[in-house]
Amino acid sequence: MASASSTKLRPLGDRLVVKPTPREEMTSSGIVLPDTAKEKPQEGVVLAAGPGRVLDTGSREVMDVAVGNKVLYAKYAGAEFKADGEDLLIISQKDVLAIVED
Repeated sequence: MASASSTKLRPLGDRLVVKPTPREEMTSSGIVLPDTAKEKPQEGVVLAAGPGRVLDTGSREVMDVAVGNKVLYAKYAGAEFKADGEDLLIISQKDVLAIVED
């Protein structure tokens, strides 16, 4: 599995725990980028997924994203936090723009 984290997180509703892909440290021409110049990542791997949002009818919405999927998400989506030294992100399924298929 993609998670090396020993913290057990169980997102609620339609939320996902995502591990962002590492940021680029250097440009293609060899210039080292400082932290302030790096682009915020918009791609990551889903480590945990909630059960789905509860609809007005009382049933649960089916999640389109599953654990292990590589996803693209909105640039300023979610809440960033650290768990066991890893930078993680909790986002809503609606902030996922696409699933990346290799």
